[in-house]
Amino acid sequence: MSIRMSERILPSAVLVLTLVFGANAASAQAPATAAVSPSTSAGVLDHRYRPLAGREPVDLARRYGGQVLLVVNTASKCGFTPQFEALEALHTRFQGRGFAVLGFPSGDFREQEFEDEQAIQEFCTLTYGVNFPMFEKVQVVGAQATPLYRQLTEATGQAPQWNFHKYLVGRDGRVLAQWGSRTLPDDPEIVAAIQRALAAPRPDGRALKRP
Repeated sequence: MSIRMSERILPSAVLVLTLVFGANAASAQAPATAAVSPSTSAGVLDHRYRPLAGREPVDLARRYGGQVLLVVNTASKCGFTPQFEALEALHTRFQGRGFAVLGFPSGDFREQEFEDEQAIQEFCTLTYGVNFPMFEKVQVVGAQATPLYRQLTEATGQAPQWNFHKYLVGRDGRVLAQWGSRTLPDDPEIVAAIQRALAAPRPDGRALKRP
């Protein structure tokens, strides 16, 4: 909404604007979980994305089908950026059992991500030692949101409100849960949800590998 400096805003209008934008700011930061619709979350991995600063797209379903995934929209210049460390720890802890963190850099929220993918890659690697898979920079909200995030939003009824929103995808490719930015990656609720998802049988029937 744009308002010319010469225009006057009535006190009642100020109150309405304060309530609306205040509510939006609060929801952007609040942790969240939501019911997931199985009918809309199936096939969420049926997409292809380039690795960060790479050229050849990766077929997510072929590469990660049957695994438990934590999909996160990341940013290098955000107050939540230190969550990279806990995300990497989660990835390292559970990857032997068929788990991976998938990072999707985005500048949707106050442009808190570098424009250049090489700069993103160097920052993540040199600053936080990130080894979990990172993919091309995408938009995660709005009319131009990438198909993966449109589907995650449809499945959960919750689009990312800020950077480092987290979606948990089960072995069958269905979205199981989601958490807002303020919920840390190593929060007991997230860890427990990952462990429950890992206990589920793989769709191909192969035995689970335990540490």
